[in-house]
Amino acid sequence: MRPLTRAAAFALGAVAGYAADARFADPRRGHPVALFGSAATRLERRVWRDDRAAGAGYTALCVGAVAAGALALDRTVGRRPLGRAALAAAATWTVLGGTSLTREARTIGRSLAAGDLTAARERLPHLCGRDPSALDGQQVARAVVESVAENTADAVVNALAWGALAGTPGLLAFRAVNTLDAMVGHRSPRYARFGWASARLDDVAGWPGARLTALLTVAAAPEPRTAWRVWRRDGSAHPSPNAGQAESAFAGAVGVRLGGTLRYPHEPKGAPEPRATSEEPPEASAEPRERVEHRPVLGAELRPVTVDDIERACTLSRRVGALALGTTVAGHVLLRLLFRKRRGGA
Repeated sequence: MRPLTRAAAFALGAVAGYAADARFADPRRGHPVALFGSAATRLERRVWRDDRAAGAGYTALCVGAVAAGALALDRTVGRRPLGRAALAAAATWTVLGGTSLTREARTIGRSLAAGDLTAARERLPHLCGRDPSALDGQQVARAVVESVAENTADAVVNALAWGALAGTPGLLAFRAVNTLDAMVGHRSPRYARFGWASARLDDVAGWPGARLTALLTVAAAPEPRTAWRVWRRDGSAHPSPNAGQAESAFAGAVGVRLGGTLRYPHEPKGAPEPRATSEEPPEASAEPRERVEHRPVLGAELRPVTVDDIERACTLSRRVGALALGTTVAGHVLLRLLFRKRRGGA
């Protein structure tokens, strides 16, 4: 029996990892991404400075360590086809979050459908970073649909796209980049400079997957023409170079209007440098304030979001994820064949 090629082993592992995420979702304890986040937090307490250079060094150290470790594992465990497939499966399961994403969204949807706005508001921070305290049911539903769209790109398609390009190291390195962006890449006084490098790196890493997400959303949409029209017209209106691609395509695919005013939780006006000996986050040195963003409307001619659209968005997300898996497997095999052919010709 002919042994598995390197590309076939990765493809087999990616399919197995995707199936594991669909069946088991994220582990509740000991998740590798959570362990990475804890280590990155401890490092941040030691190296934080209100300075871009310090943030760039922090980002390079965190992402570089993950990429180097993944590459070493790939070269060690991946010497045998079954080991290579098992490593790809474990990495794929680690980086994907599609099942947890839709479970959280559906939990909020059930609360809204039951008329329990309080429960829906309490659950929303598990899905996105907005302030739910003043949101009505329609606004919570809109936040859920927007989060499903954006996280379909980040938690599913982008990770798989980097797997297609760079195998197991690509999967894990992208998850490290995306996790750092969520931790320090947002616009707050503490991270405006320190988190700049993480945010810009995430923008670059997320560029291909965001466009692929939009294309796959159009392909999976009940009305592809509407999804295509809204995406091409409104995709670049979003302040993020990547989030607007997925959100505008989802708006057209689901047939709803997204965007508008967003409110984020209270953030400190300033924070001191964290103490190296402290395991607790530093306390704010000033009274908090609320951050409000007024974003362009995506799909302005479409109807407002309703509770039923949460399920539509979740179904669409799962379809896009399945298409992304197929694209990843085919793309990785094709790239490996082209690489082998070029090397053989040389």
